Amino acid sequence: MLSPANPLAPDWLVVPDDANDLAEGVWPASAARDADGTLILSGIRSTTLTQKYGTPLLVLDEDEVRLRARALRAAFDAAAAEHDTTARVYYAGKAFLCTAVARWVVEEGLSVDVCTRGELEVALAAGVTPSSIGFHGNNKSVSELERAVEVGVGTIIVDSAIEIERLAAITARTDRVQRVMVRVISGVHAETHDFLATAHEDQKFGFPLPDAEKAVARIREISGLEFVGLHCHIGSQIFGVAGFRESASRVLELHAALLAGGTVPQLNLGGGFGIAYTRVDDPTPIAELAAGIVAAVAEGCAARGIPVPALAFEPGRAIVGTAGVTLYEVGTTKDVTVESGAARLYVSVDGGMSDNARPALYGAQYSARLASRAGVGEALLTRVVGKHCESGDIVVDHEYLPGDVTPGDLLAVPATGAYCASLASNYNHVPRPPVIAVRGGKATVIVRGESIDDLLARDAGVHAEDISEGAQ
Repeated sequence: MLSPANPLAPDWLVVPDDANDLAEGVWPASAARDADGTLILSGIRSTTLTQKYGTPLLVLDEDEVRLRARALRAAFDAAAAEHDTTARVYYAGKAFLCTAVARWVVEEGLSVDVCTRGELEVALAAGVTPSSIGFHGNNKSVSELERAVEVGVGTIIVDSAIEIERLAAITARTDRVQRVMVRVISGVHAETHDFLATAHEDQKFGFPLPDAEKAVARIREISGLEFVGLHCHIGSQIFGVAGFRESASRVLELHAALLAGGTVPQLNLGGGFGIAYTRVDDPTPIAELAAGIVAAVAEGCAARGIPVPALAFEPGRAIVGTAGVTLYEVGTTKDVTVESGAARLYVSVDGGMSDNARPALYGAQYSARLASRAGVGEALLTRVVGKHCESGDIVVDHEYLPGDVTPGDLLAVPATGAYCASLASNYNHVPRPPVIAVRGGKATVIVRGESIDDLLARDAGVHAEDISEGAQ
């Protein structure tokens, strides 16, 4: 330790022995420093990337995405085979979706889930087979459902009685049969932020267990709908197996009851597996998660004397989150001292809540490191903030950085592959940054960045004729 912790620092934040180190598990496996201390991603210096593409810049390590997709698929295949069933793994489009990423995960054997028409069209544009797509959402419009049925989406996860009737009308009109699952609320409260927990009773997703049986009965009355199973999702950024075991037990009670009225071939237990954003995060190994969850299902089925259904899982950020690193340029630094005499260094960068809304939305914690060089001097408690006109525009709430951080430095924030680009906005009319894929020393633009001209092009008044005189 270099010095006692700053009293403004949270208890979990440790003063590092080296404020330039790259914590294992937080960064992509390819992340390293060269002899000059510059951060390297997949063999490319971060300074080389920012000189070509500018900042802010989201860099996505393709090999990291593929490795994690492969590992998840292998782990659930192996766990399912142990219990004489099969497993399907879905990539969560909402985490981050573009045609390149969709192709990567499909090539690694994954299916894709979407929750809007836009996400569906991106998946289709990438060449994803419609039958391998799952369509989520609590408020799918009639036009979205019509499009899903038209292209042959593999499974629509129904979320309300109204949606069932919409699908009944669409399939009757088009003479199609659509496979559907029913999303249920298991009542298991995941240990995560309230905004990330999706199985407590008082929220917008799914049917409470007592109502789900009626929903299934109605689906079975409709000739154009094929009921294929139950879906449950307890939340996101979840560590451990306990919540999934309890949720599986509750959902299997309904699953077993439904067998009396017909087949229930599938069970989707969601996912939302956690990743490390800081060095103190300790996500459960994928093989342990897969083995534990599938074993829980098998035990529950054996206790009820029913066969183990085909299983499906939605790992969420666990595939793409760690693959992303956002590069910023430091603009200003400022020492701030509070009444107690404790001080914090504020480091302002050229992005912020427009490219990463998660800290502002629900207090998400991140890490940061200098990327353009190795820093020197005592590690200082730092808050990395953005350029937006909001006091809550925080990029990294608590971090220790080298005391010589200065304007012009590059700063790297890891674990930004999930939900950052997806949630990006033009707040304060800031253009959204590009997304660059790196692999084997080569960089490729996979999502073009926006320019000021792009922003102005959407403003209908920029090139409109001056009609003020005629309006008088």
